[in-house]
Amino acid sequence: MNGMSCRQRATKLKTIYYVWVIIFLMTSVVGCGNYAAVNSTPASGEIQTITDCFGRTVQVPVNPQRIACLCPEAGHALAMYDKGDAIVAIVNGMRRDKLLVEMYPHITKVPVPKSSGVINIEELVAANPDLVLVKADVINHDGEMEKLAKAGIPVVGIQFSNMQEQLEAMRVIAQAVGTEVTWQKYREFYESTVALVQDRVAGIPDGERIRIYHSVNEATRTDPKDSLPADWTRAAGVVNVSINEDLKYEDGDYYASLEQILLWDPDYILVNDPNVVGYIMENEQWAPLQAVKNGNVLPMPNGLSRWGHFSSLETPLAVLWTAKTVYPERFEDIDMKTITRDFYKQFFNWDLDDATIDNILSSRDMRGAKNQPND
Repeated sequence: MNGMSCRQRATKLKTIYYVWVIIFLMTSVVGCGNYAAVNSTPASGEIQTITDCFGRTVQVPVNPQRIACLCPEAGHALAMYDKGDAIVAIVNGMRRDKLLVEMYPHITKVPVPKSSGVINIEELVAANPDLVLVKADVINHDGEMEKLAKAGIPVVGIQFSNMQEQLEAMRVIAQAVGTEVTWQKYREFYESTVALVQDRVAGIPDGERIRIYHSVNEATRTDPKDSLPADWTRAAGVVNVSINEDLKYEDGDYYASLEQILLWDPDYILVNDPNVVGYIMENEQWAPLQAVKNGNVLPMPNGLSRWGHFSSLETPLAVLWTAKTVYPERFEDIDMKTITRDFYKQFFNWDLDDATIDNILSSRDMRGAKNQPND
């Protein structure tokens, strides 16, 4: 330090001291919990602040390049937003969505760091995400959120239980990944499709509305009130027989007894697992139902995901398909094959051949076999 004044030497020593303090603190954080705090950001290093579906204010990188989708809703949204290549971690059920895998084959090889509601933080950190998208089971679990906080990964929570909340959740994801223009187009399609259906079914008297029972994954698992299926079936102009009834609640799901379903005696039974159709149609206990007698036990279509499922972004298609199925005379001009082809081309830039469209609308061979508990 020859030639320096006392003040200059003191300033330089102070600078060196602070540099070493910062290095020490960073090293300490890396050692916390025995895993490294990895938080990749784009080259620009820009940060934006967003509010997620739980009202949490979160700082996330602008244009994240590596995204962990720890809920299927997030993965489907990223596919719609042309960000599927950014997916670096998933939940296992996404591998069963055959159209999603066809669009983004790499998801069969990315890690699955969440199982039975528990995150393997070491596996997640190894995927080096800029951002992780999760649902309420993580947001409301202090232990899981603490692990993510220690890892230094921005967490955005996604949650919805009706159509308006679904649109907002898709907006939150779009804001987080910089695709608001596509979200706006999706919102316009969503709202215009629902409005078209509601306009055509508006004149049907309450007593003449078709009564449906909606089966979710299992024959007796169904829709509670204040759920997305309760909302979209209402929009389709049908009476969903389960939504205002007392249901059995078990491990986060709702069930109706067969005795209750027999009393409801719905006109149609719509199921989102095609295997359930055969079970109901061939089971003598279900035989007294008019839906069974009339052959009105039908699988919901299955595209990127199962239409009408509580996590599916294809909700407007479910509304239209259901209304056309049960009120065909009011929708004679609607060609579901054309609608389906146009939807996946517009929002996923994906050309469907006729055979795939037929498979989607019949729910045939669009979802792989279930191998894991959380599938």
